[in-house]
Amino acid sequence: MMHNPPHPGEVLKDEVIGPLGLSVKDAADRLGMSRVALSRVLNGKAAISPDLAVRLEKAGTGTARSWIVMQANYDLWNAMQHEQPPIQALQSAAR
Repeated sequence: MMHNPPHPGEVLKDEVIGPLGLSVKDAADRLGMSRVALSRVLNGKAAISPDLAVRLEKAGTGTARSWIVMQANYDLWNAMQHEQPPIQALQSAAR
């Protein structure tokens, strides 16, 4: 099981935008979104949406599916860190 996966926005910032030497504004313009919206993703304040994942794929930064899986892994890991209410099986054990 993965331990504390990085937010995909952090990966985008550190492994794509940073190495390319792009400013947040330049990257946002190229992705057809606002600087503020991209900044929220890069700083882990917003998720990578399916639309952004498709834009990233079209921009040549991996597949949309890989970005969505990365976001899902991050979200699931965070959900598993919180205590959940008591859960009961949806089907009874005896049929």
